[in-house]
Amino acid sequence: MIFAANFKCNLTRAETRAYIDTLGQKRFADDAHIFLFPPATALDRYDTPFTIGAQNAYPAHHGAFTGEIGLQQLSEFEIETVLIGHSERREILGESQAFIAEKYRFFQEAGYTILYCIGEPLAVREEGDSAVADYLMAQFEGIDTDYERLIVAYEPIWAIGTGRAATSEEIAATHAMLRKEIDAPLLYGGSVKPDNAAEILSIAHVDGVLVGSASLNVESFTKIIISIDRIK
Repeated sequence: MIFAANFKCNLTRAETRAYIDTLGQKRFADDAHIFLFPPATALDRYDTPFTIGAQNAYPAHHGAFTGEIGLQQLSEFEIETVLIGHSERREILGESQAFIAEKYRFFQEAGYTILYCIGEPLAVREEGDSAVADYLMAQFEGIDTDYERLIVAYEPIWAIGTGRAATSEEIAATHAMLRKEIDAPLLYGGSVKPDNAAEILSIAHVDGVLVGSASLNVESFTKIIISIDRIK
């Protein structure tokens, strides 16, 4: 199982280091693969068994891209994992599918592990499964889904940070649809919490979770990770 924590625009450098140190003292199942995505200001070479990734990066080695982070900067910290396509980048910061695909191709060529996010707004969900399928598959335009270091995270936009997770039936139907098209590991994200993680992880074709607000507290994220023990 994959457990990914997206800190978003939260935690300082010192808080991130303390978090990683505390999480490193926990004991987890051997098949729990843990990814941490701290803010850019907290990226570093941490002495940890966990995978540290970047929440965002620009598709260039370096250059005149004010406020961005390129491959050169990530390489300094030996980072080889990046989050691409998150709905907050799409919806709030206006990243188009064409630009997202450009990012994807660049970091694919660089050999990065890519955690690629897709999701639909509530209006699309209310139109039914067919509309959801069309909307989600359009987000794979320009994306090589056969890339061996691809992880896909399905995050319904209406469930991110709202406290409302999709129902088990909704998750099962969407992941079953995605599995017919995608061989990569499939994560679910969207208001994943300690009290619903085991149920979500027990759903067919769910290979892990991408956690936002519930990952900001190390004890909360720990409970989510060890919930895997309840479904074995």
